[in-house]
Formats: sequence, C-alpha cells, structure tokens
Amino acid sequence: MMREKQNPKKRDNKNYEDDQNKGARKQGSDRPERDVRQIEGKNPILEALKSGVTIEKIMVAKGRRETGNTEVFDLAKEQKIKIQFVDRKKLDYSTKTGNHQGIIAIATNFSYYEPEEIIQKAKSKGEDPLIVVLDQLTDPHNFGAIIRTADACGAHGIIISKNRSVDLSPIAVKSSAGAAEHMMVSKVTNLTQTLKDLKKQGVWIAGAEPSGDIYYKSNLKGPLALVIGSEGKGISRLVQEECDFSVSIPMYGEIGSLNASVAAGILLSESARQRREG
Repeated sequence: MMREKQNPKKRDNKNYEDDQNKGARKQGSDRPERDVRQIEGKNPILEALKSGVTIEKIMVAKGRRETGNTEVFDLAKEQKIKIQFVDRKKLDYSTKTGNHQGIIAIATNFSYYEPEEIIQKAKSKGEDPLIVVLDQLTDPHNFGAIIRTADACGAHGIIISKNRSVDLSPIAVKSSAGAAEHMMVSKVTNLTQTLKDLKKQGVWIAGAEPSGDIYYKSNLKGPLALVIGSEGKGISRLVQEECDFSVSIPMYGEIGSLNASVAAGILLSESARQRREG
C-alpha cells in the first residue's frame, strides 16, 4: 500500500515491595520506601543480570543449587550479588506471579522512558523507529508476550497509558521471559496527544483494525507506530482517529478475532520482514 503523508502529522513504578521492605516500615514508619521490585524465575533473573539491572539479592529455595541455576550463580558471584538460600515456603509466601520456580531476585524498580527517548534509540542505531502502542490493554500476560515479541522483531519501544492499562507488573515481566529488561517502555498520560506528537516527528501511525487493509499488502516500513487495542474493546475512537491507516489480519476459520499478543506478533513479524528485505 502506498502512503502519502500530507502533514507529518522516568518515571516511577512503586507497586512492588518484598516482605522485608514491609517489615522495615513497621520498625520505622518515617523511613522512605525502597523503590524495588521482584523478579521471579530463572530466565527473567538471568536476563536482568545480563542487562546490568541493580540486584540487591537473590533468594533461592534450599536444594536448588544444582538444578539449572549455574549461570545465574556465576553471574551473581561476578557482580558480587548476595545469594540467600531460604525455605521454599518463604518464596511461596513472597511470590507475586504464583510461579517463582524456586528463585526470586530483589532488584531496583523500572524506569519509564519518554517517547522521544525511544525515537532517539532508533536513530542512534541508524534505524527507522518501530514502536508498539497499546490502547486499553489490561492483561499482564498479553503485555509480557508482546514485550517478548517486540524485542524479537527489533522494535525500539512500547508506549502504554497511565490510566486503565497494563503495567510492568511481576506477572508481565515474567511473561516476557526477561525481554522486559531490554525493552524501553513509556507510560503517558494522554495517548492521543502522544500519537499527535509522534506524527510531528515523522512517525506513521498504523492501527490494527478488522476493517483495515490486509497487513501483508500494507507498507509497514519506515518510521512506524503500531497500535494494538484490547481484545474486547479494540482501539478506542479517539486513538483510532489519530491513525494514518489501518491494517487487518485475514481470518479463515470459525473464530473472528485473535489474542492481542498473537495479533501483535503477526504484524510485528511482517514489519520486521519488510524492513530487512527492503
């Protein structure tokens, strides 16, 4: 599809606390809360260690030393991070995902980025920006899966809304299989205004809509922000009005829609293919 453009057209996330942090506040109520989060599971912790995240300590269930955590232990020792062996019941009590796999890390919290920083990241790599915009998505598992796919397809960042939207929760981070440690995420107050600002910087806005042009016949190269809506509501009207064009995924079976993360994966994969094949 040819596109003719008429007018081109951090940060806090303090929701995660460990039990020791709660205990510290009981002892001294005037003491400020530590801005920390939990990372659960081997792969997310491994990616955090590789990405340079500041980790205070790693708690491991007793008896887990020889069960596939060798690389985690080696990196932790290299970075002088404390490893604490605890009863599995402590991890069961502390888990926020329900699936800690016998290992939990306490790390510094995420910093959110400005949309301009995502664009600058692309420019620094000599690439056209590829940004994922999530509108009204609330499922943390979907969010984590989208982060993972976005990283695999070379996207430079993800934009979410501060209101009625997913967040970088422990479940989302674990669902990303560690990709959240490498992906720039921006949290904005006004999604429609953010899209206007992106267009002023030469970024095309593509909305995933059932009525759009078939995705593999559309031009998904160049500076692009791909908008994915929620499974139930889709893209909101105001956000839809800011889209320069829309794309759709043909459905040939009995089901008329796809999981949001699956749809994002199909569209991002096609964009990556087009960009690398020229």
